[in-house]
Amino acid sequence: MSSLRFQSINDLSTTPEGKVAGSAKITAIFGENVFTLKTAREYLSDEAYKSLASSIKGGKRIDRAVANQISAGLRQWAEGKGVTHFTHWFQPLTGTAAEKHDSFFTLKSDGTAIEEFDGAALIQQEPDASSFPSGGLRATFEARGYTGWDPSSPIFIMEIGQGKTLCIPTIFVSYTGESLDYKAPLLKALASLDKAAVDVCHYFDKNVTKVTATLGWEQEYFVIDEGLFNARPDLVMSGRTVFGHAPAKGQQLEDHYFGSIPERIYSFMRDFEEEGYKLGIPLRTRHNEVAPSQFECAPIFEEVSVGVDHNLLMMDIMDRVARRHKLRVLLHEKPFAGINGNGKHNNWSMATDTGVNLLAPGKTPKTNLMFLTFFVNTIKAVHDYSDILRAAIASAPNDFRLGANEAPPAIISVFIGQYLSKVLGDIKERVGAKFDEQDEAILKLDLHKSIPELLLDNTDRNRTSPFAFTGNKFEFRAVGSSANCANAMIALNTILAETLKTFKKEVDALVDKGEKKEIALMHVIREYVVSSEKVLFEGDGYSDEWHHEAERRGLPNVRTTPLALDAMVTEKAKHLFEDNNVYNHAELEARHEIELEKYIKKVQIEARIMGELATSHILPPAIKYQNTLIENIKGLKEIGLKESTYSNQKQILEKISEHIGKVSELVAKMIEARKIANAMTDTRTKAIAYCSQVKEAFFDEIRYHVDKLELLVDD
Repeated sequence: MSSLRFQSINDLSTTPEGKVAGSAKITAIFGENVFTLKTAREYLSDEAYKSLASSIKGGKRIDRAVANQISAGLRQWAEGKGVTHFTHWFQPLTGTAAEKHDSFFTLKSDGTAIEEFDGAALIQQEPDASSFPSGGLRATFEARGYTGWDPSSPIFIMEIGQGKTLCIPTIFVSYTGESLDYKAPLLKALASLDKAAVDVCHYFDKNVTKVTATLGWEQEYFVIDEGLFNARPDLVMSGRTVFGHAPAKGQQLEDHYFGSIPERIYSFMRDFEEEGYKLGIPLRTRHNEVAPSQFECAPIFEEVSVGVDHNLLMMDIMDRVARRHKLRVLLHEKPFAGINGNGKHNNWSMATDTGVNLLAPGKTPKTNLMFLTFFVNTIKAVHDYSDILRAAIASAPNDFRLGANEAPPAIISVFIGQYLSKVLGDIKERVGAKFDEQDEAILKLDLHKSIPELLLDNTDRNRTSPFAFTGNKFEFRAVGSSANCANAMIALNTILAETLKTFKKEVDALVDKGEKKEIALMHVIREYVVSSEKVLFEGDGYSDEWHHEAERRGLPNVRTTPLALDAMVTEKAKHLFEDNNVYNHAELEARHEIELEKYIKKVQIEARIMGELATSHILPPAIKYQNTLIENIKGLKEIGLKESTYSNQKQILEKISEHIGKVSELVAKMIEARKIANAMTDTRTKAIAYCSQVKEAFFDEIRYHVDKLELLVDD
C-alpha cells in the first residue's frame, strides 16, 4: 500500500487535467437537454401540449391516447440531439438512481427495422422489483414491479461519454401497489401539505389554490486525487478512512474556508457545472468549505420534487466528471476523523400560487399573521415529531458526523433568532388567557417594527442548530451529504401537513363557538407557542450544557441509527403517515427493515475492511520493523555497547510490541463479535449488536493503536 501511495504522490505533478468547460454564457446552455414546456410547444400538438401542461401544473392525469402524441414528439426532439435509447429514471431505496436503457430500435413483423417510441413505453415499464430493497414487500420469486412516469419532473437527456439517453423520471411501485422508492411517497407528502396549507391560507386569502414546498440544497463534498484514493482500500470500500493519525496541519489555521479555489478543482467545478446547467440544474454557488480539500455547491431554490431529482443527478454528475479529471469525490458524511464532515443543508420554505412566501413576514398585520401561522405551526410540528425528523436523517455515516466538528447534535431543536424569539415572547406574555382587548392589540402589531425587513441579515445563523430559521426559510442542517433529500423532505412536509390540519380544526372549533377568526387564530397560535417552546434553543448546540439542558427539557438525544429508526414504526408514526396517505403500515415497516439492513451492511463492510487492513497492511510492516529493532538491539549487545546506547530502541520496541499485540487481539475479538451478530435473526437486534458490540466496542480502540503505530513505524 505504501508503494502505491508513493507512486500516486509522484504522479500528482504529471496528472493531466480533464476536459475544461467552454466559455459560453450559462443562459446559452441552461436547460438545453431538458424537455421543457417551451420545448414541448415546438414538438407537440395543441392537444398534447395542453394535456402535458395541465399535468405538470395541475397534477391532472394524462390520457394514454395523448401519451402517444407526447412520446412521438419526445422521440423527434431526442433523436435530433443524437439520442438512441431511453430509460425510466427512478429512485429505489438503495439511495442512488436506477436506470435500464432500451433503444428506440425495433423490428416489425415483416422484419423491417424502424425507430419507435410509443405512449405505453413512456408511461410504464417493468423493472425487477425483487432485486431492489423492499423490506419484505417482495420475495425473490415475486419479481414484478412498475415504474410510472412522473410528469411533474422534467424529462432530460443524460450525456455519458459519446452516448446520450432520454431519461424519464418515474415512481417505482410493487405489483401490489406499495411504494418501493423515494419519489412516490414524496409526491404524496407534498400533495398532503398542499391541501392542508391551502385550507389554512384561506383564512387570509381565498385566491390561493396551490401551495408549493421549495427546496434549496447545499451539497458538501471532499475531492482527492484518484491515485491517492485507489491507494486506500478503506476509501474504495466504505467511502471513509478507518485508520489514519491526525496530520500536523488540518483545519486549525482556518485558512481553507472561502479561500482561493485550487486551479485543478476549479477546472473540475466548471466542468460539472456545465453538465448541470444543460440538465436545468440552477447552480449558483461554489466555494471552499472548512476542512482541507472540502468544497460546496448550491443551486437556486426549486420545487421540492424537482430539487430532489436535481440533487441526485448532481451527485452522479460530480462523481463521473471527477473521474475525467483523475479525481474522486467523497460524499461520505465523515471521510476523515478530526476534521469537518459533509452535510447537505436542506433550505426549505413554502410559496403560494399568488406569489407569497409563507415564511416571509409581510408588510401588513394580515400578512404578518399569515407568516406567524405557518412559522409557529412549523415549530410545533418539529416539536411534536422530532423523533420522526431524527429517524429521517439516521444512517451509519451520519452517526459519525452528528455532534462532531461543526455539525449539529442528534438533539432536534429549532433556532429562530433574537427578533422572532421576542415576537413569540410577546405573543405568549401579552395575550391573556381570556379573549379581551389585548388580543385585538396583538393583532394590530406591525411585526416589521420588531422584525427588521432584511430578516436574512438580521437573524444570526446558528451553525450548531439542526433546524434553523434563516430569514425567510428553515434550514434543516442535520441531513447527511450522501442522503437522498427525499427522506428528510417526506418527513418534514408530512409532519407540517398533519400539524396544519390539527390547527385548522382547532381554529374552526373556536370560530364555530362565535369567536372572531383573527382572535381564534391568535389563541391557537399562542397555545402552540407555549406547548412547543421547549424545542427552541438559541445557544451553542455543541456544548455539554446544552445536552444537560435538553435532557432537563425532555428532548430526546438518540445518538445511534438503530435506536433512532424505532420512531418509524411507532403507533404515532403509523397514524401520521397513513392519515396523510404517504405510507401504509406495511410500507413503513418495510422501510424500517431496509434502513436497519443498510446500517448493518455498512458497519459490516467497515468492520471487514478494518480487520483486513490491520491484518494484511498494518501488522506486517509493524512486525518487520519490530524484528529490525530486535536485530539492532541484539547487534549492539553483541559488540559490547552499554545498555544506555540502545535504551531508546528498547522503549520504541516495547511500544510497538504493545500496539501490535493490542491490534491483533482486538481484531480477533471484533471478528468474533461480528460472528455473534451475524447469527442473530431479528434485524433490529442485529443492528443494535453491530452498533454496540462491534462498532462502539472496537472501532475507536483498534484505530487508536493503529494510529499510534503510524507514528512509530516506517511507511
